[in-house]
Amino acid sequence: MIISSEHRPWPIPKVGWRMKQIWHDLLFIHWPLPISMIRLFVPIRLEIDTFENQTWIGVVPFHMSGIRMRGLPIMPIASRFPEINVRVYVTLDGKPGVYFFSLDAESWLAVKVARAFYHLPYYLADFEVTEKENRISYQSQRTSSNGRFCFQAEYGPTSDVFQAKKGSLDYWLTERYCLYANHKNSLYRCEILHEPWPLQKADANIIQNTMADLEGIRLPNVKPIYHFSKKIEVLTWDLEKV
Repeated sequence: MIISSEHRPWPIPKVGWRMKQIWHDLLFIHWPLPISMIRLFVPIRLEIDTFENQTWIGVVPFHMSGIRMRGLPIMPIASRFPEINVRVYVTLDGKPGVYFFSLDAESWLAVKVARAFYHLPYYLADFEVTEKENRISYQSQRTSSNGRFCFQAEYGPTSDVFQAKKGSLDYWLTERYCLYANHKNSLYRCEILHEPWPLQKADANIIQNTMADLEGIRLPNVKPIYHFSKKIEVLTWDLEKV
């Protein structure tokens, strides 16, 4: 697989990538939030990123396939599973990226590996995901959470595929080429490469969503912004201390 990197805001690392993944049926759901509401949840060295003086929080359901390490075949027991994450947007040293509040996945192995090697707040969850007539029915429930951290929705695309224009909110919300992680008071960056997002406008019927139900955070009672993407291939690198 060859992925162009010319569109990326900064060069890819000189060392080789570490992991390949394919993401499917992804829905970006975004709400505006005050910076003060999320500041306490983000390491102080990370600046909260903004678009026109406004920051956003995202809930992103999708499912993965084809997961493998560089030079190795696809992992048979952890190569395909659903995931849903809660993310905010930060920047450091001129590299805007993603900071995760949580990532829920169905694979216990993926949860253990991601926590151990990527210092990401992964949790095990139960999922039920089906597709019918280009609509995705998606349910998740974090295990051992006493009924908290649930998501249930039906969603799908409503437009042709497009690429977000640089400088637009669509671009700012989706075109992120690194993630940040915090571990034992140290910050780490993971570089990411994929083609520009093949986006579609979308709609959703959200039946239940408590994924961002953290103390001090409440999603506003406004219609969120939706973006859908059917499929994208992704390369990630090892963590680098920053």
